[in-house]
Amino acid sequence: MKLEDARNTEQKHFIPVVKRHPAVIVEGRGARLRDADGREYLDLMAGWGVCCLGHSHPELVRAISEQAGKLMQTTNIFYSLPQLELLERLSDLSNGALPHSFLVNSGTEAMDGVVKLAHRATGRRRYVSTHNSFHGRSLGALRLIGQAKHREPYAALLPESDIVPFDDLDAAARAVTRDVAAFVVEPIQGEGGVNVPTDGYLAGLREICDASGTLLVFDEIQTGIGRCGTPLGYQHEAVQPDIATLGKGLGGGFPVAAFLCTDAVAETVQIGDHGTTYGGNPLAAAAANTVLRILAQERLDQRAAELGAKLQGRLRDFQTRHTDLVETVRGRGLLQGLVLRQADKAAELPARALADGVVVNVTAGRVVRFFPALNIPEDDLFEGVDRVLALLG
Repeated sequence: MKLEDARNTEQKHFIPVVKRHPAVIVEGRGARLRDADGREYLDLMAGWGVCCLGHSHPELVRAISEQAGKLMQTTNIFYSLPQLELLERLSDLSNGALPHSFLVNSGTEAMDGVVKLAHRATGRRRYVSTHNSFHGRSLGALRLIGQAKHREPYAALLPESDIVPFDDLDAAARAVTRDVAAFVVEPIQGEGGVNVPTDGYLAGLREICDASGTLLVFDEIQTGIGRCGTPLGYQHEAVQPDIATLGKGLGGGFPVAAFLCTDAVAETVQIGDHGTTYGGNPLAAAAANTVLRILAQERLDQRAAELGAKLQGRLRDFQTRHTDLVETVRGRGLLQGLVLRQADKAAELPARALADGVVVNVTAGRVVRFFPALNIPEDDLFEGVDRVLALLG
């Protein structure tokens, strides 16, 4: 299918909520994509951070194929071996601090589950989240989201929100009263512009929540699965949440997500409080088990920390030479943001980069976000980064 054919089909049948890039992607291998015209692209966004092992990782393809030949779907009224294995692996991610989990299909579904779980555990109805946060687009997730552009079109369907500035403990302390079920926060804001909080922010939130009996929820959908240099993003601080969500990289490209919680929270749940048809199906669980096994065996979290430090150094060097173009560089591991001074220059960058054979993302108006596969070859990473920087400088 050629590009014009794809556009014609889309206009006839697709609900127009996405602005497409002018390419029909037909294949991916590692950190490279190929379109229907045979053109190759270096991928520095890994499907919104989903393809943490790159595209079509051979072991992941094999695991999905083998499981598909055995059992793809059953119901959660039965035990299934891949799901049981995944539950144990998810507990290990938190070193046993979050031993219980429920499996779903997407990060948005995980956040919906959190809203219900926190209410069940506390009996409270208020939730506090942060400005510029992103937690998904379902009605449950939209009550937490800190971006007006996503929330306002559906404001009539949503309860009043309590949203405070990110990285502001005083504001959090004022908002978190004894009628708040949960404070929901990303350890690093991804869609909000790769915003990294000051050291001690997450630990401070823990103290604030403990004082009022409020649950602390970490949205790890983008920061988890090794991306920020540790298995879970919050593990850079000596702090434990009551609940955490996972998605994106958990399936390496296959739809699977989860919300995890402590013993104390799990004890408040009753049979029938939540459910899902596809969540935790054997095929998805087999994919996630493979991702987590490779993550541990190849220490991809440690690699993300080391390669991310090199990437940040490259970006900071560019900033030093182009202070007129770049305001700052921020990030952790393989989630890095180059903050440009001019929004118009940022807005035109993805299309220009695509024409030069690189897939790159701009978020929050003027932040060039780099979040490639955790196992991206170093040469591929810096070839792509250098092409992007050349377009800017």
